[in-house]
Order: sequence, then structure tokens, then C-alpha cells
Amino acid sequence: MKRLNANFFLVPLLLILYSCSEPQIMLQPLNQQQPILAFGDSLTFGYGAHKNKSYPAQLAKLINRQVINAGVNGELSSTGLARLEKLLDRYNPQLLLLCHGANDLLQKSDLDKMADNLKGMIKLAQDRDIQVVMIAVANTTLLLTPLKQYQQVAKEMHIIVEKDLLSNILRQANLHSDLLHPNGLGYQKMAETIAQLLTTHGAIE
Repeated sequence: MKRLNANFFLVPLLLILYSCSEPQIMLQPLNQQQPILAFGDSLTFGYGAHKNKSYPAQLAKLINRQVINAGVNGELSSTGLARLEKLLDRYNPQLLLLCHGANDLLQKSDLDKMADNLKGMIKLAQDRDIQVVMIAVANTTLLLTPLKQYQQVAKEMHIIVEKDLLSNILRQANLHSDLLHPNGLGYQKMAETIAQLLTTHGAIE
């Protein structure tokens, strides 16, 4: 029997993988004039660490940009959706860093409704030509996997999502202050990962 060249199988496989891969979303470079708005709940506020150790505070130092901390402890996504519009109009940010929905999960709220609220927040930003990066919240199961709703929302709204960051932090005992919140080192890890993401996607040179 005639032996087939390995490339006979390899080339079609590569073509299939290429066709299934999604193009990387790139961001516009961030200027020095407009702020970045970090919006969310206690994970953005920096619960469990000193105020200057929150991820927005540490990110601002890393990327030399103004990062406004608009995190509110205990906030549900429905309240966040109602709160966001005024902040976008007030600050006119060039980028929205969105990390919300953890309290919906903890209170066993409808996660599909939570996803709709996230989409509403993203639309408010996109209608103002504000770029959006979302940080996924970890599930409360032992595996601490990211909630699937975040990837679904990101795909539908065509935005970047950092899906594994919080899951990875909460798996390391030295990086969190309790079962739900990072400590100062954990928020530093958040800031470093987001800074690298912004660099990878073209927002920071």
C-alpha cells in the first residue's frame, strides 16, 4: 500500500484550525489625557486590601495613566447598570475596565439576567465609542472556573475578556484575603495581568 505523506493530513488540519480561530481584537492606543474607568463591585473597590493596593491604583502606576476606581462593595449588576451612565458622561473615559456580577452569583440571582446587565453596560460604553475590556468573575465551586456567561457576553459584544485571572488568583492561598477577594498581592497580580493584556492588544506601547 502506498504510504501517504504526513503533510497530506497536516495541511487540511491546519486549515481547519485556522478557519476556526477568531481574529485577535486590538485596542486603540491609550492617550495620557483621558482617564480609564475601572467599574465594578468589591473586586474593583479593593476589598481586603489597603486603598492604595486596589487593582486600579496599582494599574495606574504600572501604565502611567489615570485609572478611576468606580467600585462599590456589595453592588448587584442591575444597580451597576443604573449607575454607569452618569459616570461615563462625567469622566468620558477612553477605556472601561468592567468587572461585575460577583454579587449576583453570591445571591444566586438569575445569571442570564446578570449577563444582560453586563451587555447593557458594554452597550452604554460602545454607544460613546469607549473601548471595553471585561474581567470574568470566578464561580464559587471548588474548581473556581470562570463563569461561562462572560465569554458568551464578550463574544456577542465583540470585546476582550480576561477569563482566567480571578480564578487563578483565588486558587493561590497567598493571593487572597478571603474566599472571594484578593489581598494586596492578588490585586497586584490583577494589575500586572491587565497591564500585559493592554500591551498585547495594542493599548499600551
